[in-house]
Amino acid sequence: MGIMDDAKETAEAVGEKISRAWEDTTDRIGDKVDEAKADADVKKAEAERDSVKARNDIKEDLRDN
Repeated sequence: MGIMDDAKETAEAVGEKISRAWEDTTDRIGDKVDEAKADADVKKAEAERDSVKARNDIKEDLRDN
């Protein structure tokens, strides 16, 4: 029975390691997705800022003339 017990423990350990590796991988993928969303939000905010600045500059030029 010792060999069977060792094989069972080994199989369980391998299963746990695979499970942890899968969880780590899904966490990393989720982190990358969150990072990409944050980068997109920043780019959107920067574009909006630039648009507002350009609009305000045009308004200011019109006021000066």
